Amino acid sequence: MTEVLSPETVEDAVALLAEHEEAMPLSGGATLIAMRNASLVEPTHLVSLDRIAALRGITRTEEGGFRIGAMTRHCETAACADLTGSFYVLRRAAGMIANRVVRNMGTMGGSVANADPAADYLPALACCDAVLDIAGPEGRRQLSILDYVEDWYETALEEGEIITAITLPAPVEASSTYRKIARVSGDYATASCAMSLDADGQGLRVAIGACGPGPLRDRDGEAALRGKLDDPAAVAEFAGRLVALADPVDDVRGSAEYRLRLIPRLVTSVLSELTQQKEMA
Repeated sequence: MTEVLSPETVEDAVALLAEHEEAMPLSGGATLIAMRNASLVEPTHLVSLDRIAALRGITRTEEGGFRIGAMTRHCETAACADLTGSFYVLRRAAGMIANRVVRNMGTMGGSVANADPAADYLPALACCDAVLDIAGPEGRRQLSILDYVEDWYETALEEGEIITAITLPAPVEASSTYRKIARVSGDYATASCAMSLDADGQGLRVAIGACGPGPLRDRDGEAALRGKLDDPAAVAEFAGRLVALADPVDDVRGSAEYRLRLIPRLVTSVLSELTQQKEMA
């Protein structure tokens, strides 16, 4: 029988994970409990993070950005009125996760730790230039979200490490949104697109989800596109670069070929949506 341990500090949680070799951290439990019930994982201990106050809440940083505690629920992120401009994409993604029950239960840290390529947060966080705050037996460190996913369901988290927060830089004055193609509302994405368009209509940030082991982002392509967003050929070339970066698979939600076709469609349609919003503002 799995024993649940409930530390009240990050340090105690890390110590318990080190003490019990087969222990796993438990955040919201939306995914982990289902995996355990299906015998996909069999931890001897679950180290619940629920009582650790330091892992909760969305606060401003001294640099003008945001710190989102790893135990912040999806519903809290979706309702956070401070996440505006280039960070509205996170609210949008949080509000599209699964259903109300899961959004009230699941946490950003738990979702990111699970690193499902088709989940909603990874591309949204990549679009925001997010950094993960991580604690483990060797101390604390930070890691860019773009360096976090190493392969399919494999991350840069070391043994005994937990995500403590997600840090965002100062927001940019921009319009942003998140869109996904899914079989039904609330399902994991067949393909998704997180995008932010600067208020001057020149700069663009784009991240594609569910088309590789981690979110796809092409900073060089974004820089080359600056000032050319009204040029369909330049936008098509940029979308083609993202297609070239993709490494999708065939699964129940769609074929790899279908996903590759969705990428340029998502880029052009989401860009059109944000451009129209800017013109109406």
